This record gives sequence, C-alpha cells and structure tokens, in this order.
Amino acid sequence: MATILSKTQTFENPLDEPIQNAKRADPCILVIFGATGDLTARKLVPALYNMAREGQLPANFACVGFARRDKSHDDFRGEMLEGINKYSRVKPVDEDIWKEFSQCLFYHRANFKDDDGYESLGSFLKQLDQEFGTRGNRVYYLSTQPTFFTEISEKLHEHNLIYPAEETKKWSRVIIEKPFGRDLESAIQLQNDVENCMDESQIYRIDHYLGKETVQNLMVFRFSNSIFEDLWNNHHIDHVQMTVAEDIGIGTRGKLWEESGSLRDIVQNHMMQVLSLATMEPPNSFESKAIHDEKVKVLEAIRTIPQDKFYDHVVRGQYAPGYIEGEKVNGYREEDNVDSNSDVETYAALKLYIDNWRWAGVPFYLRTGKHLPKKVTDISVVFKQAPGALFDEAVARHQPNVLSIRIQPDEGISLKMNCKVPGLTTPLQPVKMDFRYGEYFGLEPPEAYERLITDCMAGDRTLFARWDEVKASWNLLSPVLDQWREEKPKDFPNYQAGSWGPEEADRLIESDGRKWCLL
Repeated sequence: MATILSKTQTFENPLDEPIQNAKRADPCILVIFGATGDLTARKLVPALYNMAREGQLPANFACVGFARRDKSHDDFRGEMLEGINKYSRVKPVDEDIWKEFSQCLFYHRANFKDDDGYESLGSFLKQLDQEFGTRGNRVYYLSTQPTFFTEISEKLHEHNLIYPAEETKKWSRVIIEKPFGRDLESAIQLQNDVENCMDESQIYRIDHYLGKETVQNLMVFRFSNSIFEDLWNNHHIDHVQMTVAEDIGIGTRGKLWEESGSLRDIVQNHMMQVLSLATMEPPNSFESKAIHDEKVKVLEAIRTIPQDKFYDHVVRGQYAPGYIEGEKVNGYREEDNVDSNSDVETYAALKLYIDNWRWAGVPFYLRTGKHLPKKVTDISVVFKQAPGALFDEAVARHQPNVLSIRIQPDEGISLKMNCKVPGLTTPLQPVKMDFRYGEYFGLEPPEAYERLITDCMAGDRTLFARWDEVKASWNLLSPVLDQWREEKPKDFPNYQAGSWGPEEADRLIESDGRKWCLL
C-alpha cells in the first residue's frame, strides 16, 4: 500500500480542492508516544482524520501509537474511531475516508525504558517506509508525562531514530508537549538533556493555543490594519486584560494538577505566548526566526515582579465547593487524587508591565482559573477615555472603547464604542460591533492541533515555542513560584466555584481605579 486516501484525492467541485498556497506536509510517519493517553483519542487522531478529510495529510503517511498496554492494530483503530466519533469537529464520520485512513494507523507495544522496544520500532518503521513510501521522515510526538521527555529523547538518540540535523535526504522532528520544565532550573536541565540528543531546530515545543485561529490572526489583524496598529501603544491604550477562564474543575487530573497548578499550566506557556504575540514589534518578515526574535524581546522586557510589593502584583486562589449551572460541585480539596490540605492554586492573577517604548506605563492584567462562571479566553484592549468634559454629565454611560479579541469559544473580534440613543435627548449608550469567524465565513475553524501537526510536517516552527522564549517566561515566573513555596496560603480555599475568583483579584485591578471587563 504505497499511498493512502486515494479516493479522497479526486475533486468534482473546484471549490473543494485544497487551497493552492496551503502548506505542503512532507511524506512521513508520525509516532505518538503515550498513545493510550487521553490526548491521542481526544485531539491528535481526530485532528489527523480531519486533515485526511480535507486533503491536508501527505499522500504518503502512516501513524504509529507507542505505549505499554497490550493491544492489536485493530484494537487501537477501534479506540481511535470511538475518539473521532466523540471528539471530531466534523460529524458523522465518513465511512469511505475512515476505511482508508484507518489502514495507516498502527500500534507498537513497548515500555519507554525498553531498548528492545526501540530496536523493534526502528525495524517496523523501515517496513512502513517501504509500504507507504514515507522516505524515512519521522515525527515523534511525546504525548506523555513530562518525566518521560528526557528518557524517550535519549532512547531515540541511542537507537539512531533521530537523525543528525544536517541530514539532507530525510528528517526527524520531535514534538514536546507542555510543560517544558517545572521552573527555570528544571527547564534548563531538560533543555540540556534534549540538546544532547537532537538539535534545537528539531525540537517543536507545542502550545495548542498558538494553533487557534484567532491567535494566528493576531499578527494579520495588527499589521495589516493601520487603523489599529497606529493606536497600538501607550499613547492610546489605558490597559490590557487577558482572561483564560474555564467553567470546569480539574476533573480526573488531580494527580497531575497537584504537580502543576494554574501558573505552570496556563500562565507560563499559553498566556505568555499570546501576550508576546499581541504586544511584539512588527517583524521584518513572517519567517519563523523574525517572529520568534520579536516575541523574545517582549518577554525579556517584562518588568520583574517587585518582592517588596509582591501581593500588589500577584494573586493566587483555590476553589471551594459551589454551583455551576445550578449543580453543586466539589471544592478542589475534595477532588480525586488531591491532598485534603493542598495549597496548589487553581486561580492566578498578575499585573505586569512591559518596559519598552511602545508599552511603558501600560498595565497588563492577567487572570486564569478553574470553576469560573464560563469558559472563555479573551484579550480586552481598553483605550483611554476621550479628553475634556464634553460628556461629564453622561459619565455613567460614557465608557472607554474596548477592543475584545475572543480566542475561544465563538472566535471573533468586537469593538465597544459609545453612541447616541435615538430621540430628542442626548443619552449615550455603549454598543458593540461584532465579527465572528463562524458566522462570517460559514465554517468552523480547524482545530489547533490540525494546524500545528501540519506545520511540523512542513518544517514550519513559527507557531512552536523557541527555547529562549521558554527561558524568558520561566525567568519571570519562577520567582513567583519560589515566593509561594515560602509563604503558604492561609485562606485557601478563597473563592467559591461559580464565581469570578478571589476578592483579592478584584482589589488587584480596582486599586488602580479599573475593573475587570464583563465577558
């Protein structure tokens, strides 16, 4: 079987054909380590299926799940079909596409420590190269607990499954899931470990937020619309708010969450990456290096959080029992696999400053939490009030303009401005202009993993975190973790599930004469 999806390669309607300037993914084999984990069935294989459905998978492709559980190829395929039926953004499953796509799915049973398992994997991949014409190209996806990142990388290197970076006839790339380290020290150690096994150019640190359509559109929105880029500075912007809220708790992730918390799980990667994209200077090109260089400059310009005023800039919280959509939910300490006296945070808020010419003096308020009233990821850019006293009498309704960039759900952009209510009097009323991707383009945007896997297969590292970005982020946030470790919280739990977080988070922003935006 030399190629897959041959039936899906013919198109009767030219509008159904793949976009001509779309990235071209090279022939390759994708090996997923930890393939029996939740991420594979919930995100990775549904993404591959949708890529196949839309003609984005390379014609010569195979996928191998690597895990220790005993199962056959057919067992693995059956589990992946269940995952696609449950989690795919496009339903129902097309039987013809699945029939062909499933033939490129395989399972390899081995332990991450087992040398024989890697030797047999190498032989199996060579066999698949002959059958599928994948030319020896490899993507290794480390969908495992972070404690296995170093060990798997070393085994792949020892068994010559990672090629030298200068190899020209074939390539190998490694996708590493977050978190990349637990703090600055562990991140540096992990970087040293993986650098002994591969070149930095072969490392793809994945952050699925960077694959979301609205995040990708940030640069286009800013740099192709002068009406906004000309206002994107401290002359016109009063402050910026970023919210990553989830209405769910930690669910079955108690054991993992006890080792991470909100600062590591959300702020250090997702929020820092999006913040740098939203605030960076225009790159000299859209090449990966140029964009990463500008992101690093922003991250390195973020002011160190002052220790003498630490709690004026940082808030942490943990949810207590409460109600979500009318149903009673447990507090964090009552969740499975959680210490009944745990001081791990499920909420974090920070006030940051970027000390450069563009953003000097503009505060950035970041907040993230579990069991908040709704699921939403949003960037709210709050502009300065119009000068003068022209509308003082209508001050209650005269509100600042707010540009809201909704990353999820209902991806889109809205602008709030003040208008006169029709009539003989002149009352002001805030109104919104809304743009939503789904409504305007009439389709759901691709899942983030579809874009990111395609980019890796095409060798495009733009939407993956570079090491100096990760290091700069940890350099800022590791001192926060150190401070929290030294000073245990005395008020946990300090916010009710279903609320917008602890009162201290409101005081953090209200002490500056501002309020959190309504979302």
